[in-house]
Amino acid sequence: MTSSRASGVSRPSARAASGGFRCSGCGAESVRWAGRCVRCHEWGTLEAQTPAPRRGSALGGGRGGGLGSAAAAASEVTAPAQSVIDVDVTAAQRRPTGVDELDRVLGGGLVPGAVILLAGEPGIGKSTLLLEVAARSAAGGSRALIVTGEESAAQVRLRAGRTGALHEDLWIAAETDLGALLRHVEQVCPALLVVDSVQTISAAGVEGAAGGVTQVREVAAVLIRTAKALGLATVLVGHVTKDGTVAGPRLLEHLVDVVLHFEGERHSMLRLVRAGKNRYGPADEIGCFEMDDAGIHGIADPSGLFLSRSGTGGVGAAVPGTCVTVTMEGRRPLVAEVQALVADSAAQVPRRAVSGLDPARVAMILAVVERRGGIRLGRSDVYTATVGGVRLAEPAADLATALAVVSAMRDRPLPADLITIGEVGLAGEVRAVGGVPRRLAAAARLGFRRALVPTGSLASGSGAGLVTGGEGHDPGGAQGRAGATRGDSAQARALRAVGEGDRAPRANHTGATTTEKTFEGMTVTEVPDLVAAITHMYKT
Repeated sequence: MTSSRASGVSRPSARAASGGFRCSGCGAESVRWAGRCVRCHEWGTLEAQTPAPRRGSALGGGRGGGLGSAAAAASEVTAPAQSVIDVDVTAAQRRPTGVDELDRVLGGGLVPGAVILLAGEPGIGKSTLLLEVAARSAAGGSRALIVTGEESAAQVRLRAGRTGALHEDLWIAAETDLGALLRHVEQVCPALLVVDSVQTISAAGVEGAAGGVTQVREVAAVLIRTAKALGLATVLVGHVTKDGTVAGPRLLEHLVDVVLHFEGERHSMLRLVRAGKNRYGPADEIGCFEMDDAGIHGIADPSGLFLSRSGTGGVGAAVPGTCVTVTMEGRRPLVAEVQALVADSAAQVPRRAVSGLDPARVAMILAVVERRGGIRLGRSDVYTATVGGVRLAEPAADLATALAVVSAMRDRPLPADLITIGEVGLAGEVRAVGGVPRRLAAAARLGFRRALVPTGSLASGSGAGLVTGGEGHDPGGAQGRAGATRGDSAQARALRAVGEGDRAPRANHTGATTTEKTFEGMTVTEVPDLVAAITHMYKT
């Protein structure tokens, strides 16, 4: 064990630290001193804290005094309590920002007094987006104030001129002191305050440098109190760490009302605003934007950006190793493409590379494809990715990932007008997902005419035509009970016909039939498991 003397860390007096210790790097608290923080593992960051005075001595009541007298000595009531029915909500009505995609994420607009934290990587476009929001707010009659601690006022003015975000009610101040920021608020009296960024503002009399845990906590607390007292909508820009989390204390995300994450690839024009927390609306919505030389613009229908195929309605020539799916981001269906490449590996340990998908989930899908689908991947490098920089975290993209890998392995393309939707389980079953009719409707608008979905996704009354048959057998009939082996052998033979060298797949564990239905001009095939899906696609 490394001692504090060996690491060059001096141990403070335990008597002076009767209030405990706090890490200056991550804010973790401890009752005992240690040379190394147990949370962030930094050396020499635990600092002694001044103990808070006891409530009884501060109020002069102690245990003998009454609770009412102690509370009266502490503070006075600012406003009487009201029945929830009598509370006036007119002062909390939403105000649209003028940027439709941001309004979608916020739930309709900005709520007076709300504090929003917008976090993202450097250079992703946070300042450009908020400059556009402030300009739209000013154009709508609501004065906006931008306080920047990272740029000069002249630099912000140049960007505003380039993007067309100029208005006389848009005010700019370059400050890094919290007291000066509050004086600007008193003088300008804005309806929207943008602080870019909260890590660059420091409060006088508070220990630590700007951006430290103590400073960020104090600055955020003062700005939140100011926003609530004045009914001032406030947007705080936050930095992120290497792993994508918001820099600073975790308490910052708990204090604010809304947490937005600004995402996107640096070399892509696509930007996504994702809500991680929203006290005034849905917390699973996303907004899509396009970044160019003229600024940032909202994209009402971004599905075409996530497809690599060219053609009318997004349907073009099919390529081996590609499969299209429909994912739900909040209430918005997004048509996205999954790509896979399988190549012989020259290394002893084959490589698995993932971009835009969950690596752990892709590893599970590859195991299911090999074990249940009979596709040998143990000696091959497998690369999987999405198109357009979109991240697909929903399990509904499992079936598309699996079929893309099978298509790449056999070098045989899937139909160009096909989409697949479904979660793949470890037993090889295709599990149901929500919102299938809405997903299918979005795909039909882009010209897709065929779909593979989990069994039971569409009600029997929703299909204009109903055809039962294909692979499998009737599990309730005598043939289903006595001839399961023959039905499974047919599936195994069909899969082996896809390519020589594949071992036979595991039997269709459900024994259910595949069902074809029509939905808004699409031929929708309900499949029970991965084996049935592969067999259905390669039997013709």
